[in-house]
Amino acid sequence: MQELSVRVGGQAGDGIASVGEAIARSFSRMGLHVFALNAYQSVIRGGHVWFQARASPRRSYSQGDAADVLYALDKATVEIHAAQLRPGAVVVHDPEKFAVAPSELPAGVTPLAVPTLEIARKYTSQSILQNAGGVGAVAFLAGIPLDVLHQVLVDSFGKKKGEVVDWNVGASTDGYKFAEGHASPNARVLTRQGPAKLLLTGNQAIALGAAAAGCKFLAQYPMTPASTIMHWMAAHARTLGVVVKQAEDELAAIHMAIGASFAGVRSMTATSGGGFSLMVEALGMAGMTETPLVVVESQRSGPSTGLPTKTEQGDLNLMLGAGQGEFPRAILAPSHPADAYAATIDAFRLAEDWQTPILLASDFHLSENFATVDREELQAPPPPTSLFTVAPNGGDYRRYQNTPSGVSPRAIPGQAGLQFIAGSDEHDERGHLISDVKAGIPLWISERQRMMDKRMRKLEGLAGAVPAPVLEGPPDAPVTFVTWGSTIGAVRDAIAELAEQGRPANLLRFPAVYPLDVARVRPLLAGARRTILVEANYSGQFGRLLRAETGFAIGDRLLKYDGEPFSPHEIVARALEAPSDGRQ
Repeated sequence: MQELSVRVGGQAGDGIASVGEAIARSFSRMGLHVFALNAYQSVIRGGHVWFQARASPRRSYSQGDAADVLYALDKATVEIHAAQLRPGAVVVHDPEKFAVAPSELPAGVTPLAVPTLEIARKYTSQSILQNAGGVGAVAFLAGIPLDVLHQVLVDSFGKKKGEVVDWNVGASTDGYKFAEGHASPNARVLTRQGPAKLLLTGNQAIALGAAAAGCKFLAQYPMTPASTIMHWMAAHARTLGVVVKQAEDELAAIHMAIGASFAGVRSMTATSGGGFSLMVEALGMAGMTETPLVVVESQRSGPSTGLPTKTEQGDLNLMLGAGQGEFPRAILAPSHPADAYAATIDAFRLAEDWQTPILLASDFHLSENFATVDREELQAPPPPTSLFTVAPNGGDYRRYQNTPSGVSPRAIPGQAGLQFIAGSDEHDERGHLISDVKAGIPLWISERQRMMDKRMRKLEGLAGAVPAPVLEGPPDAPVTFVTWGSTIGAVRDAIAELAEQGRPANLLRFPAVYPLDVARVRPLLAGARRTILVEANYSGQFGRLLRAETGFAIGDRLLKYDGEPFSPHEIVARALEAPSDGRQ
């Protein structure tokens, strides 16, 4: 695939993300598709961080495997990333800070010493301005027009003092001109492809989808990698008419969201695995009171604090079993910001339609990284339906009426003639608690069974209402990858690489991992010639769920749990190996 990748690396606090985002935005404004990986540590200063922007005329779904331009702010970046540079790549560095000899680089890779600190001193004593000189040099090597870069910088620094904007524009021009006089653009440079594309992280897409779905209340306690959902919603709260509440902890956040939803407001909360662990009792209350609720669970490496800024798909078992007892739920698992937007809208629709909690399973890789989205992919959903749909009937309103679907008539509390009781104890159709023994006879036993059956019948409807599994690629391919969530991206890119080698493969992806419509899933699995489970966790949690639900065991597994996302080459390598049962 025609593509070009720019990688930036240095120490935390060096402005790596700002440089990388400027490059990624420049590519997107050229009408190119972009996937950008932001790899950082949970420290404010120190420790190696890096950012990669991968651009192509057609959509790429992962960060890829290699880079064509490396902007290194310290020597460690060269040592860490040199092996991932393609022939023809250039390493940009400042000779005042460190030297890079050609002998230190792979064959075909050349260093380019750019005096970024000297350029910065022309404008200010603040050494951070060297990054503007560096990004200018990188832009020339990557084929980014200077006017495109300048507009990105103006938009990025426009809220600061005018001289800051002028400094960045001037220093980037100097860096661009220096590279123009001392090097040639990379052979992979890409040209403008048309109108600018939207560039979103998964969290931005989730927040945008929630707003489009009619969400009017977000309660959240900040926890990486879910925090930027709250940041985006708070920044746009006045425009969208959304109340954003930073709660004192995750317990308060989910209870606030449940309360708002109970009162008729579309509501959401968001967290990561540690925060979600605190929410599980309240999740059960939403299940018992049949209150619609959307919870975003953005996974990171665990257990406990784990790796706060690294990715994993290790919380599926937690989401499946969260809450005491049994109650219906669905788990949606988007793979790309465009999917995240649509899945969030689906989550609100499903929560309202089936009056139960819906979990949106993201992870660090999806939540924090950028990808381009076509405007046509962000379709506005139909307007939210009103809860004023139950007509007063003389006081015989049964909030928890036993229906064939399990879904009961719902009204906003407090309406005349529609009063009801809602408690976290087991109850009858009117909400009256039934946990007491009446006259020594346990009349509540059969009522308990009826109410449990009623609630759990929702799972049958949910299985047909959630997005169905999709088989992508040649149906008779010799290899079928099975995966979910953000891992789908690397698998898609790996399948494209295999196709270029004349080795067809396909992908069985699950946009919803629970509940599963077994009648739809079994034929897809049974028709596969060789299946490979690809998951970012230790035990193959989704593979175990598939086996439990369908009886189909996937013996060949590629599992990754080092905190880093899958790269396409890892998946390609496994596909080219001979089949092996039961290994990781």
